[in-house]
Amino acid sequence: MSEPVPLLRLLREDLRVAQERDPAARSMIEVALAYPGVHALWFHRVAHRLWNSGGAARLPARLLSQLGRFVTGIEIHPGARLGRRMFIDHGMGVVIGETAEVGEDVVMFHGSTLGGVSMSKGKRHPTVGDRVLIGAGAKVLGPITLGDDAKIGANAVVVHDVPAGFVAVGVAATTRAAGAPVHDPYADPAIYI
Repeated sequence: MSEPVPLLRLLREDLRVAQERDPAARSMIEVALAYPGVHALWFHRVAHRLWNSGGAARLPARLLSQLGRFVTGIEIHPGARLGRRMFIDHGMGVVIGETAEVGEDVVMFHGSTLGGVSMSKGKRHPTVGDRVLIGAGAKVLGPITLGDDAKIGANAVVVHDVPAGFVAVGVAATTRAAGAPVHDPYADPAIYI
């Protein structure tokens, strides 16, 4: 990421994106008042700025992130790096760990996790490319990479890199090129997401 975007502009962008991406959104007011995914992003955007100022500001950042978790049911560590135009739909139970890095235009559904597989220090959470879709209940675990335009199916458990444009489904997830047939050559890959 290059130069930081002014915070107020980023918060307004989060609001606009949620309204554009959710066909159920009727108005900007409704999104601002009733969308926990947007609220969680707002808590995170402020907590992340505090976290990055370092030192004594890290405790207030962590407390703010816990308040956000209490209010929204979505847990995002203030150290996680989230790109612009992210959308968390039906966000209850979403977890994003400290060393996660998320690209731009990413969509995450309820119950999905960007988590670790060890308690060691250092990079232990996923790196997610741009325009990635992470289905409901999916668990993406460890310091792996999801390439740009990857799609992670609902309830998939992903513990290996997913190349750009590929789809990962199942427990443990297997990958295939987007649009490649699984069993039925006429199956729509979207049914796995």
